[in-house]
Amino acid sequence: MPKKSPPQSPFIESAIRTIEIENRATSLLADRVGSTFETACQMMLDTKGRVIVMGMGKSGHIGNKIAATFASTGTASYFVHPAEASHGDIGMITGDDIVLALSNSGNTAEITTLLPVLKRKGIKLITLTGNRSSELALAADANIDASVSEEACPLGLAPTSSTTVTLILGDALAMALLEARGFTRDDFAMSHPGGSLGRRLLVKVKDVMHSGTEIPSVRLDSSLSAALAVMSEKGFGMTTVVDENSDLVGVFTDGDLRRTIDAGKNIQQLKISEIISPSYKSIAEDVLAAEAVKLMEEANIYVLIVKNKAGEVVGIVKMHDLLKAKVV
Repeated sequence: MPKKSPPQSPFIESAIRTIEIENRATSLLADRVGSTFETACQMMLDTKGRVIVMGMGKSGHIGNKIAATFASTGTASYFVHPAEASHGDIGMITGDDIVLALSNSGNTAEITTLLPVLKRKGIKLITLTGNRSSELALAADANIDASVSEEACPLGLAPTSSTTVTLILGDALAMALLEARGFTRDDFAMSHPGGSLGRRLLVKVKDVMHSGTEIPSVRLDSSLSAALAVMSEKGFGMTTVVDENSDLVGVFTDGDLRRTIDAGKNIQQLKISEIISPSYKSIAEDVLAAEAVKLMEEANIYVLIVKNKAGEVVGIVKMHDLLKAKVV
């Protein structure tokens, strides 16, 4: 007889049930993205002001996240607590703004109380509700259906499936607006200057390279001992080698020195022209520093020559510089 599978832990059973219920709820959303969703996007795109997100309780927490996503992807937005709005904060909302209200029931008193004021100020209203016949849904200029057949909560009380659906619809709005605005990676970086992501998207090679007199350089007719003196002085573990016209013809590195010694050559008598590496890795000064990291890792090196658009050597960048700039 086949062996019976051991019974699952109640924790695992509960987790799987929750995931399955929420998965069913979210699988229906694509069919709801229609004309009303398009109208909501166009309204937010056309507004001269900001998108003011509102929600109470768990919807408020979701609203905070949606507002933050809008703000970081090109749509000026912030969250206003509806209860505080009734006690003065509604003054933060101007006639140029547009309100995005979140409410599963669609009848949240703290938000419906604000409807007369919003209407009097001529403020457009978009709602995400679980009840298309609710007060908020009917008052909206565009209502997006965020209803669910069941919550993942076995008591049917804690907002679970409904908040997940609302969050996804909020992300869908934000991404649709991002694409409509032509929002770029550079734009995103400007919204995230303080984090490692921002540094990877903002810092360019020219911002971290060593330039001018810091660049180690010797003439092609120099002795190896002279090259070693320059390498020791500059501290890069390498030096550029230039011809009589100051054009780069190669590099000499610590690795080249080790290979020269291993070959039994007399380092006291050698000219640098006899042992330079004519091939080297370089990078443009205007590319992102993160690209320098990638190139170094692929080539298994720790120093790159930096050139300008004319192909001239303008700097040296080390892996240590990139680590220090926190782009790695």
